[in-house]
Amino acid sequence: MRNFANYHVDVRRHTSGVVKTICEQCLPTRHNKRDRSLRVNIDTGHCHCYHCGADFYVPDDAEEREKAERQAARKRRVASAVPQHFRRPVFDASKTTLSEATERWLVETRCIPQSVIAGLRITEQEEFMSQSGAKERCVCFNYFEDGKLVNTKFRSGAKNFKMVQGAELIPYNIDSVLGQDTCIIHEGELDAASSLAAGFKSVISVPAGANANLSWLDRFMESHFENLKDIIIAVDTDSAGLKLRDELVNRLGAERCRVAVYGPGCKDANEHLVKYGIDSLRIAIEQAEEIPLEGIFTAADLHEDLRALFDNGFGPGAETGWEEMDKICTYERRRLVIVTGIPGAGKSEWLDELVLRLCMRHQWKIAFFSPENNPIVYHLRKLIEKLTGRRFQNGCGMTEGLLLRSEEFLAENVCHIALKGSATPERVLAKARELVLRRGCRIFVFDPVNRFEHTPAPGQSETQYLSNFLNLFTEFATQYNCLVVLVAHPRKMNRNPVTNHTPRPEMYDVNGSADFFNKADYGLVVERDKEVGVTRVYVEKVKFKHLGAGGVATFVYDPVSGRYLPCEESQDPSVPPEQRVRNTVSDSSCWLPEKELFEGAD
Repeated sequence: MRNFANYHVDVRRHTSGVVKTICEQCLPTRHNKRDRSLRVNIDTGHCHCYHCGADFYVPDDAEEREKAERQAARKRRVASAVPQHFRRPVFDASKTTLSEATERWLVETRCIPQSVIAGLRITEQEEFMSQSGAKERCVCFNYFEDGKLVNTKFRSGAKNFKMVQGAELIPYNIDSVLGQDTCIIHEGELDAASSLAAGFKSVISVPAGANANLSWLDRFMESHFENLKDIIIAVDTDSAGLKLRDELVNRLGAERCRVAVYGPGCKDANEHLVKYGIDSLRIAIEQAEEIPLEGIFTAADLHEDLRALFDNGFGPGAETGWEEMDKICTYERRRLVIVTGIPGAGKSEWLDELVLRLCMRHQWKIAFFSPENNPIVYHLRKLIEKLTGRRFQNGCGMTEGLLLRSEEFLAENVCHIALKGSATPERVLAKARELVLRRGCRIFVFDPVNRFEHTPAPGQSETQYLSNFLNLFTEFATQYNCLVVLVAHPRKMNRNPVTNHTPRPEMYDVNGSADFFNKADYGLVVERDKEVGVTRVYVEKVKFKHLGAGGVATFVYDPVSGRYLPCEESQDPSVPPEQRVRNTVSDSSCWLPEKELFEGAD
């Protein structure tokens, strides 16, 4: 049975077949109130109005129960996933009575209806704002989840902002998404309120503006976003908004995303609402454009990116904080990095610090597929030593507090892929895709290449197979906007019988194929010189000149912290090898971010 009455459909006591009845959606605007323009198939539940175009489906009792059970299960998952260590402010309903000046600003200046203001439970209070160093009267945008206050954003008349310190970042108006199959995502709370004013129901805003770090999305992916079929990205059209748009599309999937365009003179939804009104904003959002076809681009498709490149130039890539290294090589996502070096040269140790530095400085989450780093806790121990600058041992400066902070940081920013059964490239990359979508990982380290299960097709040469293998990782980096690092061993390097030294491998010495050099965006060779006591990293290839020119950087390995300390190396052959290292830049500081103190929000 289907309960048509719940959907305001009168089937006129019929129990099966097709019936025509009055459409309640367009009835108020009809001159002929008796016209039965709504066609209802009672057996299938499909309803269509031939006057207003309304088209919807009425589920049967079993489908309604399943939907209710899914929603209940989703709420249970959400409740179990809510972190307990965040501060929860207390909502004061008495502050929903706004001053005349604030109400006029929202209603008359920003064109937000009073019904939307009340529905969002916008409040007002005085708050100390660090930008001005004084108390200011603020509009308070309250972030609720399951009806409970989770965070508050304060906005003063001088456009100073802050949120409750120690509170969790969640999407604004997140409860509106539950049980829906479509959603609109904005960059600001006023933009979300503008869409609500235009009649849309499932509308949210990102919590921290145009920030490419989407870690706040992780907890809600399965419960709120996984079942959405249509997602409209309606963020600002400035350069920061474009980066946010790309990150959201990357996380949520281009196949179900559309992008709203506001037209000339409008960079966001509220500007469009103020200039052109509710009806125009509704049309602009409803006509959001699909993401361009994959693999097909025109200059028109890339207009905004081209304009941003023209206005801002190339600029360097992401820096590591190793000054000498940053002079010769910076990093950019959508790129493939090949790292090589003879066994025992410290490739993996140095690479661990490289990706940790990129994570700390640029909030790029890391995923490792590193079968040689088993058990995983041994690898985590190494990472904790690098993060804290302390030996992982009681009584050596590693306190319980440092250990807890390290665990929290690694749980938030680092994942390990460990598959049961065959680790084919396809299986590993399928798991990596999940980490992009669910966790927002941006750096993938596959260490080493020979630990994949390689299965060339019958009759396929090693060169052909490796070329296809590298294409898989290059395409993954491009499609998912990630920095992909492959560690590849060189061929056997024979010791020189005259000098008794093993020569340093070059990129063309990587075992298997010259394509390891040809298809790489970055080519790095790690060499450990035990005689001098240094590790040299040779940057043999940087594909794009704005990212670096290549060269060599020299480090001293600190066995206590596992860190690589920059140094200078004398090239004077008269200086004994053990005395050639000079000007070592020591670093024993803890890299973990300080725990924030809670700040009052009353």
